[in-house]
Amino acid sequence: MNLRPLLAATAALPLFATLAGAATAAPATRTVRDDTQLDVTVAADSCRIVSLAPGTTAMLYAVGAGKCLVGTIAYSKEPAEAAALTVVGDAETLDFEQLLTLRPSVVVVAVDVVQRVRIDRIRALGIPVYQVHVKRVAGMPESLRRLGQLTNTAAAAEAGARKLDADLERIAATYRGRANLRVLYQIWDQPIYTIGGQHVITDALQLCGATNVFAELSTAAPAVTREAAVLRNPDLILVSAPPESAASWIAEWRRIPTLRAVQAGKLVAYADERMDRMGPSLVDATEGLCKVIDAAR
Repeated sequence: MNLRPLLAATAALPLFATLAGAATAAPATRTVRDDTQLDVTVAADSCRIVSLAPGTTAMLYAVGAGKCLVGTIAYSKEPAEAAALTVVGDAETLDFEQLLTLRPSVVVVAVDVVQRVRIDRIRALGIPVYQVHVKRVAGMPESLRRLGQLTNTAAAAEAGARKLDADLERIAATYRGRANLRVLYQIWDQPIYTIGGQHVITDALQLCGATNVFAELSTAAPAVTREAAVLRNPDLILVSAPPESAASWIAEWRRIPTLRAVQAGKLVAYADERMDRMGPSLVDATEGLCKVIDAAR
């Protein structure tokens, strides 16, 4: 009897077992959909997250995933615990070497904060990227729900989202039907920068019963001339700047006495970091904005 084929087959069994075991041991994955409707595949037990925007950092804490955060960017102040996280850069720069040392299982970015070239580079390093993109105030609760799917904290995310839904309904009911004010929302001077129709602050103004006079502009933060602002003749000018700068900007507007806002004394300094940060506190910031606008009515 020729035993060679049998012996060969027997000898191959450990190899087959090893290959089968390797296939079985392959890490499990799951796929979720981000705010831009792209599928993101991460390890099933994914819990090493780097957040590249102050707002997304706040959102991750809000959905109960703070324990998974291993890094963030500068100015991540919400909540206070975020200050203890490793900082890998800011809105202008990103330390890719430090990012890699943190071994993130996924990087969470805000579309309007992180440049596309950086997102592409992170993906090229083999790190999954989850994109957050909140374009309307009412979009924050749904964005939290999706983020909860990514972090396996759906129950906590749902609880936070329901609270925001209730708060938004209360704000909308409070200011529905109020007299409309046409608002110029200024964020810089010389040149003047304002907000366009796609910016979430335009949506916040609408929730407060006001209208952005530059809502037809598609750019998020367009530069405009003072002459263009004068032609739109706003009822209210909101100057979003620190007190010293705000006083200087307001003084410039007062030099144009024909403006409706100047004649009515409706030149208001307004600054709220929560509005700029774009975390869950955006809803509270919107309520604060509504109170400022209502006081000017």
